[in-house]
Amino acid sequence: MMSAAGPPPISPSIQICRIMGPDDANIVGNVHGGTILKMIEEAGCIIGTRHCNTQTGDRCVAALARVERTDFLYPMFIGEVAHVSAEITYTSKHSVEVQVNVLSENILTGAKKVTNKATLWYVPLSLRNVDKIIEVPPIEYTSTELEEMGKKRYEAQKLERMETKERNGEVITPVSLPERHTKEPYTVGFSQSSLIHLIGPSDCTLHGFVHGGVTMKLMDEVAGIVAARHCKTNIVTASVDAINFHRKIKKGCVITISGRMTFTSNKSMEIEVFVDADPLVEAEKGKYRAVTAFFTYISLDKENKPLPVPPLKLEGEDEQKRFEEGKARYLQNKAKRLADKEQKQ
Repeated sequence: MMSAAGPPPISPSIQICRIMGPDDANIVGNVHGGTILKMIEEAGCIIGTRHCNTQTGDRCVAALARVERTDFLYPMFIGEVAHVSAEITYTSKHSVEVQVNVLSENILTGAKKVTNKATLWYVPLSLRNVDKIIEVPPIEYTSTELEEMGKKRYEAQKLERMETKERNGEVITPVSLPERHTKEPYTVGFSQSSLIHLIGPSDCTLHGFVHGGVTMKLMDEVAGIVAARHCKTNIVTASVDAINFHRKIKKGCVITISGRMTFTSNKSMEIEVFVDADPLVEAEKGKYRAVTAFFTYISLDKENKPLPVPPLKLEGEDEQKRFEEGKARYLQNKAKRLADKEQKQ
């Protein structure tokens, strides 16, 4: 029964779990980062939609707008159980912040590890009119300090989304298979990859628009192909910088997911991924940029130990510019990790 009186309980939360099977992993048994991202988004969508429907009025579905930087702290393997817990930590007038933790459990030994922590932002869209954003019921905070911290996070992500939109016009030109053979190994053109996918009913929400988790899984697949082509080794997702969902993707659209290497350090590689949507039925609307993100991968040996990454060979000013921008992000993230580590000690 829906309640109209008073705000919902403090920090609504849920937990889902699933055992990891062969379809969830790569050929050596490491669970795909995209599989985990999809589970994270499913948990976020459930709790966000549930919360936004605790008031009277239009029924709605929480649509994913942004995923903050997500680190993959430890690998997960086939046979382990993924425990995904989600909690609403902030609400603005038209958006919901959900924080998600992922725990892996080895059911043979009982060992458990936190593998992921993620922050997602959702916007509730009316089931009657997909262009109508519903007002979000407020949550109660245990202190004004927590509310203020949430407000700062909200303002920061809003600003970053606007900045990302400014560079949304970039295009990754597809590289054909015959052409790839002419490219020199370890260049951007050699590893550059793309994937084409028709959005069907099973990919979509009640609105008929693609689930954010489906898109992220496909993006991770393409980024993984780019990383594997560059290294020729087992590769795993190490982190994902903020993923921005700029525009909705409708059922029946053909999407092109394109990835290219932008930066390599000694033990990691950054891959930029774009998602472009092409509405077949409403072709007059034209192709548009729907999602953008940066994925970071590492190369592993047979014992799952990090291997050195071959340096990226740069060709031209544009590649050099993207490399320097990637290096700046790498150093910034590295400094933040060290600061967080010192803070915990």
